[in-house]
Amino acid sequence: MRIEYHRTLLADRVRNSAFYAALRSAIVPGKTTVADIGAGTGFLGFLAAKLGAARVDLYETGDVAELARRLLKHNRLPQARIAQVHSTEVARPDRVDVIVSETLGNYPFEENIIATLNHARSHFLAPGGMLIPRRVEQFVCPVISERFYRELTVWDEVGFDLDFTAAKTMGLNNIYVRWFTPDDLLDRAAAALVWDQVDFEKHNKTTRTGEAQWHIARPITIYGLALWWVAELVPSLTLATGPLDQRTHWEQLYLPALSPIALSPGQICVARLRSTTSFERGTNVTWTLLACDGAGRQISKQALDLEKGFLP
Repeated sequence: MRIEYHRTLLADRVRNSAFYAALRSAIVPGKTTVADIGAGTGFLGFLAAKLGAARVDLYETGDVAELARRLLKHNRLPQARIAQVHSTEVARPDRVDVIVSETLGNYPFEENIIATLNHARSHFLAPGGMLIPRRVEQFVCPVISERFYRELTVWDEVGFDLDFTAAKTMGLNNIYVRWFTPDDLLDRAAAALVWDQVDFEKHNKTTRTGEAQWHIARPITIYGLALWWVAELVPSLTLATGPLDQRTHWEQLYLPALSPIALSPGQICVARLRSTTSFERGTNVTWTLLACDGAGRQISKQALDLEKGFLP
């Protein structure tokens, strides 16, 4: 059990305050029933109990469930109960009015929240019930700062008449957790576009695809893509991980280019993204960067695949 990971979650006051506000708006004391799916140490389920939920069911498959039991007993929350099982393995769960699941990663779906909430919505949620979060939008923006790319291409500087190009290529077919400043991004992050939207109140595919394009107004060089997300927890309450948002334990993701892409005014940059996530195989992401002329004709193409970034 990685207790340090759970410490970082509980140290994230932006995250904790947002979910507290969402639960407070959703719970009618003495009436509302709640399920906390992927409960970890039990924090969100405990908040629901403190806010007066009539019953709180916590589901956690990891060993941290035993710690959550100890914490539950210590905090004297008799209306809460913990099952050490993955929610998708529960055959006949008691239905609840509110499902809360904070199983979001730097890449939002890497912990299989789509499949988890697809199942929970149909098996756990009572008629008229609500999910927290309600939806997630994914944003993408070109990276124009060289420093991230330069960090990953030190393979070119090994020297001694040795060529480590194959290692560099593998490294560039990878995704990196980074924190960007506005100056690192096209138009100081104002150029960020939505490439994917998931509404958890509906059934969603676990394979996500999307595209974004930018018409270039000044000479620039693009070194890859930055990704982040915005989650709507309840109406009018969001939690965001972008470079202009309050900092959380989540950061942005850097998807490198294979080589810098120099663009002139009038040209177009196109990004195509695809991710697949499953309980069995984890998450894979592919990204393609195209440079096109003003008429949309392709000038260059770079295709990268996270699976190529790992040793066989």
